[in-house]
Amino acid sequence: MLGLLAALSLAPTPDLDAARLSFHTGGLVTLNLVLALVMFGIALDLRVADFRKLLLAPRPAIVGVVAQVVLLPAVTFALALALRPPPSVALGMLLVAACPGGPMSNFMTHLARGNTELSVALTTATTGAAILTTPLNLAFWAGLHPDAAPLLRSVALDPADMLKTIGVVIIIPLTLGMLIAGYLPRLAAPLRKPLRILSIVVFAVMLVVALRSNFSAADGHILLILGIVVVHNALAFATGYLAATLARLSPRDRRAITIEVGIQNAGLALLITVDFFSGLGGMALIAACWGVWHLVVGFALVGSWRLRDRVAARA
Repeated sequence: MLGLLAALSLAPTPDLDAARLSFHTGGLVTLNLVLALVMFGIALDLRVADFRKLLLAPRPAIVGVVAQVVLLPAVTFALALALRPPPSVALGMLLVAACPGGPMSNFMTHLARGNTELSVALTTATTGAAILTTPLNLAFWAGLHPDAAPLLRSVALDPADMLKTIGVVIIIPLTLGMLIAGYLPRLAAPLRKPLRILSIVVFAVMLVVALRSNFSAADGHILLILGIVVVHNALAFATGYLAATLARLSPRDRRAITIEVGIQNAGLALLITVDFFSGLGGMALIAACWGVWHLVVGFALVGSWRLRDRVAARA
């Protein structure tokens, strides 16, 4: 599989780096609002006490944060060097790895009978820290990559501007949601499930519409993009699982960390691509495909764990 991907990656693909995923002004505003809505929905399930849990049980939390913020970007950098994809694709891989855990990770962890409290705490920590870790990780690892670095410099990315964008679409709705959950629980309770379903459905529809209207950008490259996403996402899940296993964490903690590292906030990656990289073809396609594929793998993994639990219970 890696050999095939490497062969595909070495094929000339200048049009993929030149392609742009176009969003009209209204679409871009809608994308920002939908992502903010997703963050607000997540925040309704969070409490200040979740931060305290990180301090009271530090070892699983430290392992999870290190796997998400340090190991995944490093593993992604190594994969991008090994596969040598087009520069915009390499940059998209590094951007996805630099983003925090995705909005479905807590729900999947609950279904998988993992440590949901740990998952929520990790999502809270990595999402809150994303205002710093996402631009810094992207700048650091992309700056080291021989193909992605020139592309990054040509964009003249301003980390301060990225901080503002992340602050608006993550920190503000996250803070507002947590305040409502803490001080107006009767208002928050009936909003949780509908908001989560609505936001994810709307975001998925936006992805489909955007890709359909910009399908020419993927013409001739879909196998390359999908293959890279499949391998990259598998390594993300493996990174979380191996980190938790080597740290000798409990099975429930291992499941939580595996899912947390494998489920990335592809919506944030797509927003950053559109806002700061003019919808750069390879980056946008990696983010969009990841946003669909990680859910397929995540739910398949949840199903396998639940099946294993049922078999073990009958034994």
